Amino acid sequence: MAVDDITPRATWEVLRSDPDAALIDVRTNAEWNFVGFPDLAEAGKEPLMISWQVFPSMQVNAAFTDHLRKAGLTPLNKLYFLCRSGARSLAAAQAAQAAGFAHSFNISDGFEGPPDAEGHRGQVAGWKAEGLAWRQR
Repeated sequence: MAVDDITPRATWEVLRSDPDAALIDVRTNAEWNFVGFPDLAEAGKEPLMISWQVFPSMQVNAAFTDHLRKAGLTPLNKLYFLCRSGARSLAAAQAAQAAGFAHSFNISDGFEGPPDAEGHRGQVAGWKAEGLAWRQR
């Protein structure tokens, strides 16, 4: 079964309306601290911060799906995976799906999306470019 892509805005709408929906931000601690992360307060939720790859080696987190379970997620939850641009989150969603989390989705264009003509992210597509709530620590 393939993992479906979903836009940041459609993800936001699901998170607001579905109590079983969760956003899993699979980026690194450095990204959460210096780039920011989705602010889900208006939906009455917090994003789950579970890195797909471990900084600085960027090895895949072998305990990733265990962390999903430890966070209280079950196969009944609808899981929306987010990274910088949609690549790591797709891999994470595929791993979650293979581990029995059937309702796993990849947030297309991620938090920052692709770079613009000047090489800057966050302007063309993604969570930030969509004008969705976010914050920094």
